[in-house]
Amino acid sequence: MIQTVATTPFDDQKPGTSGLRKKVRVFQQPHYAENFIQSVFDSLDGFAGQTLVIGGDGRYLNREVIQIALRMAAANGFGRVLVGQGGILSTPAASHLIRSSGAFGGLVLSASHNPGGPDEDFGIKYNVSNGGPAPEKVTDAIHARTLTIDSYRILDAADVDIDTLGTSQLGAMTVEVVDPVAGYAALMESLFDFPAIRAMIAGGFTLAFDSMSAVTGPYATEIFEKRLGAPAGTVMNGTPLPDFGHHHPDPNLVHAKALYDRMMAADAPDFGAASDGDGDRNLIIGRHCYVTPSDSLAVLAANAHLAPGYAGGLKGIARSMPTSGAADRVAQKLGIPLYETPTGWKFFGNLLDAGMATICGEESAGTGSDHVREKDGIWAVLLWLNILAARQQSVADIMADHWATYGRNYYARHDYEAIVKDKADALMAALRDTLSSLPGTGNSGGTVKAADDFAYTDPTDQSVSRNQGVRILFEDGSRVVFRLSGTGTEGATLRVYIERYVGPDGDLALATGDALAPLAAAAQELADIAGYTGMDQPSVIT
Repeated sequence: MIQTVATTPFDDQKPGTSGLRKKVRVFQQPHYAENFIQSVFDSLDGFAGQTLVIGGDGRYLNREVIQIALRMAAANGFGRVLVGQGGILSTPAASHLIRSSGAFGGLVLSASHNPGGPDEDFGIKYNVSNGGPAPEKVTDAIHARTLTIDSYRILDAADVDIDTLGTSQLGAMTVEVVDPVAGYAALMESLFDFPAIRAMIAGGFTLAFDSMSAVTGPYATEIFEKRLGAPAGTVMNGTPLPDFGHHHPDPNLVHAKALYDRMMAADAPDFGAASDGDGDRNLIIGRHCYVTPSDSLAVLAANAHLAPGYAGGLKGIARSMPTSGAADRVAQKLGIPLYETPTGWKFFGNLLDAGMATICGEESAGTGSDHVREKDGIWAVLLWLNILAARQQSVADIMADHWATYGRNYYARHDYEAIVKDKADALMAALRDTLSSLPGTGNSGGTVKAADDFAYTDPTDQSVSRNQGVRILFEDGSRVVFRLSGTGTEGATLRVYIERYVGPDGDLALATGDALAPLAAAAQELADIAGYTGMDQPSVIT
């Protein structure tokens, strides 16, 4: 029943920040998905008879690749696979299932916030036994194997029924189809004060949650409407669709504009939120008050003690380097460590496993804690709701109080998308060549104090990650950061992070664009973005 199929390598299967992401048509090439999955298995030791978790965000090709992965797991010697009903598992729910079941690891089928459909994106990520993304030593081994693979093993068997809860046999392997929501919802109920949130909603508090026709629909409906008592219809776009309803499931102000417009209307709900394709990112908007992901991380950390799961305080806060320094000031006041890491949730995993950090966050709308080893969109929304229930204030009032205490980090990210990769690489190379000469020079942003290419030494294992983004630091504490993104599937995306700090006694009510305009001009001057890319304006500003 086990077939050994001859194959030849593909030269484009290097995992990025969160696994392998390509267009659907690339994954549909004969042997493409099989080669990568076999390369994952070939890079692991000791999984014979062990448990593997498989699930995804429901995007186009999800079900087909799950069937391939099941047959390959059986052929390669796994003893049991847990698969989400209908192939559905949000990324944080997959992380929780890996941890709670004692699984060896898991395959998460998603391209996260990227669009889905026959002409759009697909992805495969391997998570290790702690529930987090595979570390670089594992992804490096996977990539090396993709370049030499000459065969893969797959069971010759019919498709497994993944829509009916229960167990079945696939060769010598047991397949267990599990409720994708129940365990995760119970975890959330153990962390947060559901009675207080229920009472707030029963008292007239209104909220709107946009699942963006992606994976969080079933989770949000169960938690917000069924367990917390929000009215039916609170969850919008709650049915996961293979093409996400022809929408881009990225919870930012461009792709979640309908929610933003609703929250800025005269009759807006008290609280609005959204999550992305695989459920690990979040958007937070109060009535007439958008909260940046960097500010959200800081507010959540400052108020986490109000939730039962964090009543004992935080061990530390971790943020990715491009994320604003707002959380740094919270850590300083709380007297706990602040860790600045490269972009990629895997860097937080070591800190969480070592008990050095409790809450982590990225400017790209990902926040989470030590309850799983992934960022978690619904978790962030629930912590916000817990804080609102405890403080009995609006989002706008909480933000005003926070800035009055800590000051405000005006912040934005400018994305220049679909750049020809050679031009993007040339821009970054030229910028790196100027770093040593920049300190002491002036531009539209002011006088440059320091410039470097961020490198990180992991405090848990002393591993070093270099070339993680170019930082330009100004005398007044402002900064501009340049980095190429690793989450796209075609071309390159240049991300420019712009930040200006204003203390508690300064002007805390500036329009963000006005506050950052000089630094945005400086970014163009420093990197000659228009010259290299032909773009004098970013594709997206968040």
